Amino acid sequence: MANDVLQTTCCVVGGGPAGMVLAYLLARRGVQVTVLEKHEDFFRDFRGDTVHPSTLEVLKELGLLKEFLALPHEEVESLGVIIGDSEFNIVDFRHVPATCKFVALMPQWDFLNFLSSHANRFPSFQLLMQHEATDLLKEGKRIRGVVARHNGQEVRVHADLVVACDGRHSRARTAARLKVIEHGVPIDVLWFQISRKPGDPAQVLGNVNYGKALILINRSDYFQAGLIIEKGSYEDIKARGLDAFRADIRSIAPYLGDRVNELHDWDQIKILTVQINRLRRWYRPGLLCIGDAAHAMSPAGGVGINLAIQDAVAAANILTRPLLERRVPESTLAKVQKRRELPTRATQAIQLTAHRGLARVFENPGPIHVPWQAKAAARIPGIQRAVGYAVGMGVRPEHVREETSAKPRRSLAATAVFAALATGACAAFGMAAATGVLTWAAWKAWNRATEAAS
Repeated sequence: MANDVLQTTCCVVGGGPAGMVLAYLLARRGVQVTVLEKHEDFFRDFRGDTVHPSTLEVLKELGLLKEFLALPHEEVESLGVIIGDSEFNIVDFRHVPATCKFVALMPQWDFLNFLSSHANRFPSFQLLMQHEATDLLKEGKRIRGVVARHNGQEVRVHADLVVACDGRHSRARTAARLKVIEHGVPIDVLWFQISRKPGDPAQVLGNVNYGKALILINRSDYFQAGLIIEKGSYEDIKARGLDAFRADIRSIAPYLGDRVNELHDWDQIKILTVQINRLRRWYRPGLLCIGDAAHAMSPAGGVGINLAIQDAVAAANILTRPLLERRVPESTLAKVQKRRELPTRATQAIQLTAHRGLARVFENPGPIHVPWQAKAAARIPGIQRAVGYAVGMGVRPEHVREETSAKPRRSLAATAVFAALATGACAAFGMAAATGVLTWAAWKAWNRATEAAS
C-alpha cells in the first residue's frame, strides 16, 4: 500500500474501544468508515478491562449481549476496600437500572479482536493495521483527511470527516492545535502482575495502609496490580530497590506472601502517568475528537474507557445522517461536544475529589486506624447503591439510536464486545465518592429528566 491515496467518508484515527465502537456503529448504518491503527495487533497489557453496566446496556440494544456474555469473563457485583485492618463494601452494582447488574472483566485485546472481526462483516468497514497517523490533510481551515505511515511509506486518506480516537497523546489533536485544559494530578500508578490463589479476596480491589494504596484486579489466575504512588516519585522508588518495593507490597496486602518474589525485574513494572485534562473545543471543520483524545481521564473509578464508548455512541447517533448525506457542518460537531461535555466535566470533578483523598493516604506512613466516623459513613443506607450507580452508569448514559443499517457481507450473527476499562482504581473512586453522594443523586435525577426530554 506504498504511497497510496485512499478515499473514505469517515476516517477514524485509533483502533481502541472508542474508535472501534464508533466505526462499528457507523458501518452498521451504511457509512463508509476507515480505521487507522498504528500497531500490528491489539495486544497491549495493562489496559482497562472493565465493561460497565452502561456499556452492557448498549450491547443489549445492539442485540449482542448474549454473545458477549458467552465469552470468557469475570462478573463483579460489588467492590470493597481494605483500609488498615478494616474491610468496607463501598460499591454495589446489584441495583443499577440496567439489564446487567455487574461489571464484566475481560482483556481489552479480546474485546477489540472480537469487535473488529464482526465489524469486518460490513462492506463499508475497513481496518488498516500498522497505519500510524502522523499529520492531518488541510485545505484552508478545514481538515480534509489524514497522512499516515505504513511500512515506511506515506499513505494519504481523504475523508469528509476525521474522528480522532488516538488517546491522550493524540497526534491528530496536536496537529489541529486544539487547546488542552490541564488539571493537576497528585498520583501515578505502577502496574504489574502477580499470581492469584483461590482463597484470595475476589471482590476487594483496594488495599490501603502504610501510606500506600494497592489495586488488585482479579484476572482469574493472576492479579493485574496497580500501586498508587505520589506523582514524580517513581525514580526514588526504583532507587530504594526491588527488595523494598516487594516489602511495600507485602505490607499492604499480607496475604500475597512470597508471591511478591515473582517481581524480579523493573521491566515487569510499568508506570502509568496519570492525567486529567480536556479540550476546550473538541472539533475543527472536518475533525472531531472523542474519548481520551478529547478528555484524558484518571483510572479512578475505572470509568475512562466506558466514558469513551459513550462518546462513540453519542457521536454515531448525531453523525450518521450527515455522513450519509456527505455533509458534516461544524454545528453538527458542536452538538457532539455539547452532548458529552457535561458527563466529562462531572466525572473529572469526582476524580479530582478522589485524588485529593488519595493524597491524604501518603501523609500517614504508619498503620492506618480507621476512625469511627468513617465506619459510620460506610453504613449510611444506600451509599453503596449510590456509588454503584455513579461508577456503573455514570452521567447521562447513551443509548443506540436506530438508523438505516447496512447488510453484512456474511450472515448477521453479529457480535461486538465493548471491553473496557479498569485500570483498576474503582476502589479509590469509591473512597472519595462518599463525600459526593448527594451530588450524584442530583445528577441521577437530572439524567432521568434529560432522557425523558430527549
